[in-house]
Amino acid sequence: MTVTGIYGGSFNPIHSGHTRLAEQLCSQGRVDELWLMVSPQNPLKRQAGLLDDEARLHLARLAVQESRQVKVSDFEFHLPRPSFMVNTLAALRKHFPERRFVLVIGADNWLHFDRWYQPEEIRAHHQILVYPRPGYPLKTDSLPAGVILADTPLLNISSTEIREEIHRGTYRDDGRLHPAVWEEIQAKGYYKTLF
Repeated sequence: MTVTGIYGGSFNPIHSGHTRLAEQLCSQGRVDELWLMVSPQNPLKRQAGLLDDEARLHLARLAVQESRQVKVSDFEFHLPRPSFMVNTLAALRKHFPERRFVLVIGADNWLHFDRWYQPEEIRAHHQILVYPRPGYPLKTDSLPAGVILADTPLLNISSTEIREEIHRGTYRDDGRLHPAVWEEIQAKGYYKTLF
């Protein structure tokens, strides 16, 4: 059975923090593959400022084009909205019975996991891999069964900051964006205006 990590997010835009984390979880053997699940609508996030779904999906695919184990999925685009993770995971189990799905979330999300829709249903069916985030310290011994703290470095890269820098014209090609992603953003004029 293929162990498949599900790492959901707006990816607005996708950056090297997202992709480096995904690659590390694969290289550590935590998962066999990792799917970046581009979310069309996060129930806990304001929607203003989101690039078009297809644009974010395309940027994500550009960012992982060289990867063998990290894939980009539009699975949630075809589900009823809002796309609550419990429903996404149930649909994934039904469509891909040959896979075991592991949920990948940041420490910030884990600390608010009880606010998610049906969190106990998620924990009943899935292991949860929690990756460290700056400012959200977690101790391994504080985590319940089935929840694992991933041994990955703290990556302090923010999509919000990148969007704001692009808008102001101060973003420099410093490796936070994959070269193909940065090229596409410039070509299409994404984030020049903040909506």
